Amino acid sequence: MMALATVAFFACAFPLSFSWFFVWRFASGLAGGALMALAAPTVLPHVPASRRGLAGGAIFTGVGLGIAASGTLVPLLLRLGLVETWCGLGVLALALTALAWGGWPAAVNAPRPAPQARLERGPGASLPVKALYAEYALNAFGLVPHMVFLVDFIARGLGRGIDGGTRYWVLFGLGAMVGPMLAGALADRIGFGPALRLAFGIQAAAVLVPAISTGPGALGASSLIIGAFVPGIVPLVLGRTHELIPAGGSARQAAWSGATTAFALGQATGAYGLSFLFARAGGYDRLFELGSTAIALALLIDLIAARGRSGRRRASAQVVLIAPAGWRTAGRVSRRWRLRSSAGSAARPERRWAGPRAASRRPRGVPR
Repeated sequence: MMALATVAFFACAFPLSFSWFFVWRFASGLAGGALMALAAPTVLPHVPASRRGLAGGAIFTGVGLGIAASGTLVPLLLRLGLVETWCGLGVLALALTALAWGGWPAAVNAPRPAPQARLERGPGASLPVKALYAEYALNAFGLVPHMVFLVDFIARGLGRGIDGGTRYWVLFGLGAMVGPMLAGALADRIGFGPALRLAFGIQAAAVLVPAISTGPGALGASSLIIGAFVPGIVPLVLGRTHELIPAGGSARQAAWSGATTAFALGQATGAYGLSFLFARAGGYDRLFELGSTAIALALLIDLIAARGRSGRRRASAQVVLIAPAGWRTAGRVSRRWRLRSSAGSAARPERRWAGPRAASRRPRGVPR
């Protein structure tokens, strides 16, 4: 997949036709999505559980570095020409591919879960995992206004020029560089579930900022925060997937692949939908408002799902507390009956009471 992404950069330098460009951009997106889905599950099994939040953040810091590079390196390359820009990105991707080629850990042959465990833990049968898919897709939708329209909003909407828009995009990239590490460290401290809900709340507020205030401080803070969460949300959702599917194995891998697909669908829907809305109605404020609403809806779904899980845990805890008491009582009665039976005539065979369910078959003369 790394090699495919590298080839796609060089191929895009020579757009022979729309179909040619479409195929290679699709291949680039496919390679990026596959790397997002495979990199962390391949590396994290080799990391202690207490450090997986920080390790996941370190893995996805590369996404932040790429965003930061796009705000600094790409404008410099564009001064040389469009073909030179694509080729320069291809050379950079080739160098990074060669550097990382031998760094992948050896495959770990994890024990295959039992068929019953796969049925119970599979993402298709788990309502909390489905809720996580919806939250991740909505979060991806909510990030689109900043990822696609922020620079254009500042450059044209506010009349500050492309240089002004680029400065805020660099802030966006700086946030992306530190976001995964900070998110992972936070998750190690308070847990992935609370950290994910906190992230949803912060993002919903930060996405709405450009629709409320256009001051340099407000726009800078909004760019930095959302930039941090573009890659920073990934280790949080990855860790949450591990919490929801503690058994691991193929079910966890399938769940993470499904979450990555949901994120991609959310971004694609947001990009096409918001672009269509902007072309028809114009105005940037509505775009940021819709993005904030989508992330707030993700937070609401997570809160409802968390309440449902806590209710089921309380119900199961009550069953666990009641059942052992009954079992212990039945055991005491059974032992008492065996002692009484052995104290009787030696010629009479020993009779055992099977427990409360056999109460109707208790022999005569046996005290209750």
